[in-house]
Amino acid sequence: MEPILTTPAALRRAAQTWPDRLAVVDDQWSDRPIVELTWSEFAEEVRTFAAALVASGIATGDRVAIWSPNSHHWPVAALGTHYAGATLVPLNTRYTSAEAIEIIERSAARAVIVSGAFLGGDHLAELVDSHADSLPEVVVGVTLDGSSAVPDVAIEWSEFLARATETTRDEADARADAVAPEDISDILFTSGTTGKSKGVLAEHQQTVAGSRAWGTNGRLSSDDRYLMVNPYFHTFGYKAGILPCTLFGATMIPLAVYSPTEAMALAERRRATVFPGAPTIFQTILDDPARADHDLSSLRLIVTGAAIVPVVLIERLQSDLGVDTVVTAYGLTEASGFVSTCTPDDDDETVANTCGRAFDGMEIALSDEGEVLARGKMVMRGYLDDEAATKETIDADGWLHTGDIGTIDERGNLTITDRLKDMYICGGFNVYPAEIEQTLARLDGVTESAVIGVPDERLGEVGRAFLTVRDDATLDEASVIAYAKEHLANFKVPRSVVVVDTFPRNAAGKILKRQLS
Repeated sequence: MEPILTTPAALRRAAQTWPDRLAVVDDQWSDRPIVELTWSEFAEEVRTFAAALVASGIATGDRVAIWSPNSHHWPVAALGTHYAGATLVPLNTRYTSAEAIEIIERSAARAVIVSGAFLGGDHLAELVDSHADSLPEVVVGVTLDGSSAVPDVAIEWSEFLARATETTRDEADARADAVAPEDISDILFTSGTTGKSKGVLAEHQQTVAGSRAWGTNGRLSSDDRYLMVNPYFHTFGYKAGILPCTLFGATMIPLAVYSPTEAMALAERRRATVFPGAPTIFQTILDDPARADHDLSSLRLIVTGAAIVPVVLIERLQSDLGVDTVVTAYGLTEASGFVSTCTPDDDDETVANTCGRAFDGMEIALSDEGEVLARGKMVMRGYLDDEAATKETIDADGWLHTGDIGTIDERGNLTITDRLKDMYICGGFNVYPAEIEQTLARLDGVTESAVIGVPDERLGEVGRAFLTVRDDATLDEASVIAYAKEHLANFKVPRSVVVVDTFPRNAAGKILKRQLS
């Protein structure tokens, strides 16, 4: 059997291998019917979407943007874009309309799939009202509020699908046949914490290799039901979610708006077995007073990851939630989200304290400065229209410079200690905020922390800790500093503490430390 190296090939195999197993269950809308599609039905819906793109004039190699939250429409549109031989451009749902139109224009997208009224906002209306002259020729409205009304410049989802004909279906099939492993599958824009976002060009073979490695490591199968709270526009939701399900036959269960209540209810109702998410997702579930009211015993696998994952969180997931397997991983958009991972066979100490070893197909190393370097099958082709930045990020030997500082132990386990740009120097000593944040995560009442260096006449820089705390917490600056002194060397102890209601974040949810002072 030839290896699967493109998403159209993966989709066709899923339809042939698990035709009657559920591919997606969209069971999140109390006022709308539940959508259930088997893999054969899902593949046909994807084929119809691709045919509608063909009928709308979208050519091979054109770019199609999606600006919509998690629902069954998203994987249909994403895989339908690939099936039509086009390139996917996911747009962050936290973007303003100006940010969205900038990415649409920079990527030269010829079509955009965009949500209408939803949770008090309306992406489609915002684009039409403010940027009508800049819209691509094909605008498809996804009406998540249950209506079917869209502005005249757009076409509603079901009406768009109706454009498909047998002739354009045949053309879509031919294009799917022609998709090559080295063709560009998607352009994902980085979150831009330190400047303008960059468009990451990933090939089909790079994308599929990463998704296969992720699914293999998690032992994903057609018996799994995958609760998807990670946004589809991000690698975590798309390449560690939609595509592994397609490769291994697991059922997709999308959730558009995360809340611990909705996530726990959906996990219980659909007997979810796999539940990946950012550390903050599980922190809110563990701290939710209603957690005991929900049966989460079906969960077998939790995967979390970030540059920094509090050790105490891993411990609580295992002890308080009772999940058999908790895995941490590390990645970045420039490697399709996949650099290193722990495995289900790793001991608790390895899972709690490291990001594991390199994914199959990848290798990791450290520069002389301690920067984490990655090389292998998942590394991007480069940045969109930015050859200089590509050469700056991928060196002549093919090593991707991640911008993260880390260590690698004798077993090959990677530990991320901090971002290269976050380090500050206090009294001549290098201070990595991540270590302080790990310590503060164990202080009762602290829900999240961010530490930065601020100017100091005597020491050059000293630490300032910003905290969000539980409503019932009685923490003050003195008690936080006293706790830090018990657990950290003096040069690492924050000299000031600021409690905030929320943290400033970029569109991917990362804390914007440069906005803290």
